[in-house]
Amino acid sequence: MIGCLCIHGFTGGPYEIEPLALYLRETTDWTIEAPTLPGHGETLQLKGITYDQWFHAAEEEMQKLRKTCDTIYVIGFSMGGVIATYLATKYPVAKLVLLSPAFYYVNLPQLLKEIRRMIRDGFRRQLYENPLFVRYKEKLIATPWTATLEFRKLVNEVRPRLPLVEVPVLIAQGEEDGIVPPKSARYVYETIGSKEKQLLFLPSSRHHVCHGPDCQILFRHVEAFLKENF
Repeated sequence: MIGCLCIHGFTGGPYEIEPLALYLRETTDWTIEAPTLPGHGETLQLKGITYDQWFHAAEEEMQKLRKTCDTIYVIGFSMGGVIATYLATKYPVAKLVLLSPAFYYVNLPQLLKEIRRMIRDGFRRQLYENPLFVRYKEKLIATPWTATLEFRKLVNEVRPRLPLVEVPVLIAQGEEDGIVPPKSARYVYETIGSKEKQLLFLPSSRHHVCHGPDCQILFRHVEAFLKENF
């Protein structure tokens, strides 16, 4: 039996990766799990949560999958990609998929472009139709600075582990991402220890690649990568 663990990003929830999880459920007979990390989900409750709790929750889900599955893939989005990398250095992960992996964060040129777009939409009284504003307006209010500090600690903890990863890896990155810069994907590709690795850039996608205009291309690439040799 094949199991696939899907891990969402910082201040997000399973909905960030849900389109890909649904696609894999429809095209495979694998066990697909997409847990919610502590403090995350539709209502954020991040005060007092530490980064090791996110590690622990992901490891618990990994242990559950190992009880019923002999082959395990891990897919991680944004911060989830960092956590997925961590898991691949501790457990027998067969393949790794990193979507917008947040080893670096804030793509300033693209973010400035997004801010200008929001200002323009504000003048047109269309601000609530701007996808970036709608997605992040509540998160900015609900995210304590201590949680952001924990996120940075998590990244600093895992970054030195990249050369230790030896399993096949697919790295996907939206070129229009204003949160995680493309250099993050390039850094992972150049630093990770895997001999079998692929780097996929999605030209029209922003940060949430599973919801972007290139999502079907992404889903097919992920499916082909995971099914290869099986």
